[in-house]
Amino acid sequence: MANKTGNAFDMDIFLRLMSFAKRYKLNFFIASISTILLAGVALLTPIILKETVDLYITNKDIEGLVKNILLMLSVLMLEVVLRFTFIYFANWVGQHIIRDIRAKIFRHILQFKMSYFDKNSVGKLVTRVVSDIETIAAFFSSGVFTIVSDVLQMFAVIIVMFVISWKLAFIAIAVLPILIYATKVFQKAIKATFQEVRNQVANLNGFVQERVTGMKIVQLFNRENIEYNNFKQINNKHKEAHIKTIWYFSIFFPVAEILSSIGIGLIVWFGSKQVIDAAVPGPGTVMAFVQMAQMLFRPLRQIADKFNQLQMGIVSGERVFKIIDTESTISKEGTIIANNLKGNINFKDVRFSYVEDEEVLKGINLEVKSGQTIAIVGATGAGKSTIINLINRFYEIDAGTISVDNVSIDNYNLHSLRDQVAIVLQDVFLFSDSILHNITLKDDSISKEEVIKAAKQIGIHDFILTLPGGYDYNVKERGAMLSSGQRQLIAFLRAYVSKPSILILDEATSSVDAHAEQMIQYATETITKDRTSIVIAHRLATIKKADKIIVMDKGFIVEEGTHLELLEKVDGYYKNLYDKQFSLDVAS
Repeated sequence: MANKTGNAFDMDIFLRLMSFAKRYKLNFFIASISTILLAGVALLTPIILKETVDLYITNKDIEGLVKNILLMLSVLMLEVVLRFTFIYFANWVGQHIIRDIRAKIFRHILQFKMSYFDKNSVGKLVTRVVSDIETIAAFFSSGVFTIVSDVLQMFAVIIVMFVISWKLAFIAIAVLPILIYATKVFQKAIKATFQEVRNQVANLNGFVQERVTGMKIVQLFNRENIEYNNFKQINNKHKEAHIKTIWYFSIFFPVAEILSSIGIGLIVWFGSKQVIDAAVPGPGTVMAFVQMAQMLFRPLRQIADKFNQLQMGIVSGERVFKIIDTESTISKEGTIIANNLKGNINFKDVRFSYVEDEEVLKGINLEVKSGQTIAIVGATGAGKSTIINLINRFYEIDAGTISVDNVSIDNYNLHSLRDQVAIVLQDVFLFSDSILHNITLKDDSISKEEVIKAAKQIGIHDFILTLPGGYDYNVKERGAMLSSGQRQLIAFLRAYVSKPSILILDEATSSVDAHAEQMIQYATETITKDRTSIVIAHRLATIKKADKIIVMDKGFIVEEGTHLELLEKVDGYYKNLYDKQFSLDVAS
């Protein structure tokens, strides 16, 4: 969460946002020039009006009147052209910049360690990448350029006022100090409210995303009313945050309007006296001053609203840059390219903890030889899944070394290492896309023919053809159109076509029916053949053929050996697990 410093304007964030405009210098220049010219051209209208009234209407000069009317029309047309140019190029620059920022933050998020996602809400990250960056677009289109245009116009108006009549000019700007002070107070107060609004938007996004994703659980346990009431509370906080901003606007704008009206009233009163006393050329001067006063006061009133856009952009920029500046990448990345690994894996005195001082692995020593299939068993929380997370370097170990082919995984290029390791998780994640794209993950190097060949090899080609559209069947979000067993089969094929040197299966058959389990078992035997494989098993019957079984308990390896060797151990941990599971299977 951004710190509520109370500063109305953060120059560092402002300059950082503006630095993204360097790539678009030409369009930025066009927008800037049109802004400057617009401020000057807008002033020509009251000047022409003054001349029209004082010189031509007063003197009944029809020819001069027509000439000035045509001149005014020309000025108006020029103003239209400049305003179009300004609006188009300002928004063009804004959209290109937010595209660049969004690409940068998303690329940065892709490099984060898994520990970052464990601690941060997905909804909040979505808010940063989508809505916060959309707000930054308004920073350029409705913020920077319009504020610059308005400020330039105000300065130009004041100069012209003093040139025409310094006395009327002083009258016109008499209320400016009060209006400027009110604007400054408003700007300072509004920053904290905008920060609170963005926080509540992130909370709302996070809550909705989690409940929609977990809708099955919500409905299964009849939590609809409870979650609705929770949503109402969060929604109410979001409303209250917005009401606070509305409160400040409700105070500021009436005050600004009253001060502006007082200023114009003073101009009319004092200017009329000047006309009567012949101190000014004529009523056209007063009319010009009234028009210029509106050009002076209106931007100052509106500048608060435009500063609103600027402020929201800076607050959003602050939050986006906080993500960009977050250092959550793997600290040590080597230069060795992992290519065609043999698959010899060694854990030596490995210690690891997700939370400080709460070790999950407590000095693990483990050796997996090339081409071996080893199984890891143990109770929930024993540390089984942690081992596979460490091989891929999703997390960094606290102590010890992990090596593949006698090279520390720290010395491998991270991308190449993960390219050599394939994982089939218990909870398979599928994207809202076709079966084919979920298998290849849109890797152009993997053809459809290769996918079909691989599917036939592991025995799931016929199953895919039974689906409407076959390989082009859209599985919808998270693979909702497929059963858990079907999703597992797709995950097996995804792993197989990647041709990994090391294969990891995490509880791959724990939640599937008997038919799917048979298909998965066949697929397992096919893809693990002649390949280093680590199987985290829940059903012990599925790992009897493993070359070695590792038994874990509370972060330690307590037993290891083949299925038969471990069964021979009297009161052994594995034997007790197997006997309990076998007796349950028989009972069922």
